[in-house]
Amino acid sequence: MGTFALPRPRADLDRAQIYQARYLIAFAVVLASVLELVDTSIVNVAIPHMMGNLGATLDEIAWVSTGYIVANVIVLPMTSWFSDRFGRRNYYTGSIVLFTFASVMCGGSHSLESLVAWRIVQGVGGAALISTAQAILFDVFPREERGVASAIFGVGVMVGPTIGPTLGGWITDNFSWPWIFYINLPLGILAGLLTWRYVPEPSHGIKRSSSVDWAGLALLILGIGSLQIFLERGEARGWFDAREIQIEAALAIIGVAGFVWRELTAEHPIVDLRILKNRQLSIGLVFGLGLGFALYASVFAIPVFLQGTLGYGAWETGRVMLPGALAAAATMAVMGRLGRKLDARIAITGGVGLFLISMILHSHLTTQSGVGDLFWPMILRGIGTGMVFPPLTAAAVAMLPAKDLGQGTGLYNLARQLGGSFGIAIAASIITRFTEQGREALRAHVNYAEPATQARLAGLTQAFHRFGGTIAEAQQKALAVLDRLIRQQASVLAYDRVFLIMGITFTCMLPLLLLFRKGKVSGGPAH
Repeated sequence: MGTFALPRPRADLDRAQIYQARYLIAFAVVLASVLELVDTSIVNVAIPHMMGNLGATLDEIAWVSTGYIVANVIVLPMTSWFSDRFGRRNYYTGSIVLFTFASVMCGGSHSLESLVAWRIVQGVGGAALISTAQAILFDVFPREERGVASAIFGVGVMVGPTIGPTLGGWITDNFSWPWIFYINLPLGILAGLLTWRYVPEPSHGIKRSSSVDWAGLALLILGIGSLQIFLERGEARGWFDAREIQIEAALAIIGVAGFVWRELTAEHPIVDLRILKNRQLSIGLVFGLGLGFALYASVFAIPVFLQGTLGYGAWETGRVMLPGALAAAATMAVMGRLGRKLDARIAITGGVGLFLISMILHSHLTTQSGVGDLFWPMILRGIGTGMVFPPLTAAAVAMLPAKDLGQGTGLYNLARQLGGSFGIAIAASIITRFTEQGREALRAHVNYAEPATQARLAGLTQAFHRFGGTIAEAQQKALAVLDRLIRQQASVLAYDRVFLIMGITFTCMLPLLLLFRKGKVSGGPAH
């Protein structure tokens, strides 16, 4: 009987062989990235089923998502340090194995505590699947093809969050919620075997430090973890009205400030913040923060609007959003091919302009809007983000030496993720506030003394009375319907304003492009 053995890694490949295998490597690391991004959003549609199966409240089950995201964000800036300490191929393959194993354990969990614990482990493993993937792509693709690498990675970033809710809804409806985790097993095994076999060590070699910055690690966990929990739970807790949120905000400020001070003064920091002296990277991080805000906030707001206000199901919502994701993927492929031929500032400006037009079109949606009304706004949004993502990513790290690419991509992805968290938190907060304001404003115009209001109530009352019951019961139902219609209209007004705010906020980032260095924006080699 034979024994199973892992294929031997091909770390001895020369640069020519790595160049030939670059698209196979890209497939492996993007597959792993898509798994991580899908798992960020796929859980949300299965939450009602989990609540019933595990006997958890909505507040308790929210930790299934919060725990994963918090763990992911904490580890993101440390991925370069882990890669240097354990070897990039070892760390990346180990992260895939950890993520896949935790996925299986999540599916087999029979208690809330077990599920949350394994989701945290899954988040720890998933962090490397984003930032380290980007560093791998930038290393195996030559500098003149960094736009292609960014485009390949960007396709995964766009498609993952888009298909997550739709895929989760379909799996939950046709099977059961554990299968949203079990589907990671075969894909995770494939990605792990390919990365172990083909992903090389960095071309600049590995610096394995014998010291560990424990103080920096503790402050990072305290600061970034508290900040993410603050953003995740702030809206549900009423922000600073809740003692919990006040404590989390204070811990976030103390932790982040202490972390920055520690990393700038430590001899061997766990996250080398000194690379932020690179102006190109610093400006790229700020712009990435804005990209995350606009991208994640719109990905959050559009499905909630479609399902909560227009009454779409998960499958219908996925069908509406899919053309935009495909448009983004196609645009990124084109942008990757253009590479150094197009100044990134031009591409980014055009992309932000299209995103703004898309948000303006979204701000004119009504309760009568159909799929046709959403098609072109989604297409424009996809093209816009597709024009921004590859050149911005390539430009942000264009001036970094090879040894700092891991640190740069880790910080860039952290900025994008935190921007997304801020965007979702702010969008949720202002949607709630604008809905209540709109409801009060509309109620002032729905006066019972008005003939139109009386006629509408009379018609509804008669309709309900025909189905049985007393006149008083029919009147109560008619009032409830009228109140629901007012809330629905107020909700539409709130979302319209939110879409407009997202577009304007992203547009306000454009002056930062003036600070990019000429000739280095297209991702050309740094001398």
